[in-house]
Amino acid sequence: MDTLIPHDSLSPDVLERILDDLVTRDGTDYGNYDLSIEQKRIQALRSLESGEAVLLFDTESETIKMIPKSALANYDFM
Repeated sequence: MDTLIPHDSLSPDVLERILDDLVTRDGTDYGNYDLSIEQKRIQALRSLESGEAVLLFDTESETIKMIPKSALANYDFM
C-alpha cells in the first residue's frame, strides 16, 4: 500500500532532505549529462510544484518515492 504525500504539507527542511535522498539514490538517471545535487533537487522540486510528479510513501519498503502523476493509477492507496 502507498500513501500520497502532498509535498506542500512538508516543512522546507524535510522536503529538502527527502529530495536529497531521492536524487542521490543509486540508479537515478539524469541522461547523458552531469548535474549537481542542487540542480537535481531543483529539477525534482519543479516537477512536484508543477504537478508533473508526486511523492508516495511505500508502506512495504518504508521509503518515499517520486513518480510521474500520470502513473498514479498503477498504485494501490491507503
